[in-house]
Amino acid sequence: MSTLANPPLSQAAKADKPTIYRILFAISLVHLFNDSIQAVFPAMNNPIFRDTMHLSYTQIGFIAFGLNFTASIMQPIVGIYTDKRPSPFLLPLGMVSTFLGMLLLAFSNSYPMVLVSVVLVGIGSAVFHPEGSRVANMASGTRRGLAQSIFQVGGNGGQALAPLFTILILLPLGQKGTIWFTLVAAAAILVQIFVASWYTKELAQRPRKAKHGAARVISKERKRQVMSAMVVLIFLVFVRSWYHTGISNYFVSYLREELGMGKSASQYFLFAFLAAGALGTFFGGPIADRIGRKKVLFFSMVGSAPFALLLPYVHPALALVLLLIIGFIILSSFSVAVVYAQELIPGKIGTVSGLVTGLAFGLGAVGAVVLGNLIDMTSLSFVMKMCSFLPLLGVATYFLPSDSKLKEWSEEQGEMSV
Repeated sequence: MSTLANPPLSQAAKADKPTIYRILFAISLVHLFNDSIQAVFPAMNNPIFRDTMHLSYTQIGFIAFGLNFTASIMQPIVGIYTDKRPSPFLLPLGMVSTFLGMLLLAFSNSYPMVLVSVVLVGIGSAVFHPEGSRVANMASGTRRGLAQSIFQVGGNGGQALAPLFTILILLPLGQKGTIWFTLVAAAAILVQIFVASWYTKELAQRPRKAKHGAARVISKERKRQVMSAMVVLIFLVFVRSWYHTGISNYFVSYLREELGMGKSASQYFLFAFLAAGALGTFFGGPIADRIGRKKVLFFSMVGSAPFALLLPYVHPALALVLLLIIGFIILSSFSVAVVYAQELIPGKIGTVSGLVTGLAFGLGAVGAVVLGNLIDMTSLSFVMKMCSFLPLLGVATYFLPSDSKLKEWSEEQGEMSV
């Protein structure tokens, strides 16, 4: 393995490269394994952590915070390192950390031990995401939106399985049932070894980056414009993450405590939201390849707003329909945001992917704690109604540069980072 960074292929070179679906589906499968393991923690919030360990909503929020904040801090760091030194071996190594975290969780008998297991799983996730996104980019050919959608849909699909885990495994087996997820981690390690082998061969075939070369001069004004656009994009990720966190971590409790729904029935509602989100993620990338990334980013937020505003006020039967619609629309931009950021700052695939997805984790972590604390101070009903206004903030998409402007900036920057 080269110790020098291997730069992304140019668009002309990528035009000669086919889309390698076997690698895309393999890395998507690992993403499903990784995020299904992560999903165990919010799945255990109700009933296990809250009912059997008697945790407050704030403590439950800190479980989500520990998982997501660890990933958010580590992802950009991993991305910066691997942009300079692509590291295929990190893929299976990160999953080893996840394996150890799930093993510890199965035998945790205290809140601090749960938090340690959370951190181990968070580290594994942080290592996986930047390198997984790089692999998807390398295998994409010219279909970057589709490739990121295939990669990201695995993760959202894994999250969607959380309610089913609760019904089929966690409710009947309790905390000890989490031992089964060590088998999932072990399977992910094996697939990662296969992906890492391809990754290593692909790196060897790519031209090495010259140590010395003519640096392309980027004006201060362009740097300011690019950074301003990145701030807007991060804000949109922030809004989406907080809304997603509110539904994923607390809507089941809302259904149970405010609407009197049973444990199993409420989990199916969450599954509907997350499964629809996985479908939205899959279709969002190819649609963006056709109609433009900015349009998909705008519609994913503003288009979901009317349905989000209705959700806290409707009968459970209609709530199920609304959750399907909201989940599909609001997560249609999940992979699109990553590709948009990669094109905004070309040549830094790992750093940018780690920053955007890491921030999604980190902002979701902060959201979990803040919303949990608000629920303890006010009520579930109040917080659910407050969250319903978040998608309206998607109007900020207006301030993002158009796709044609983004392409112009990307070509101007070449492979130079801002």
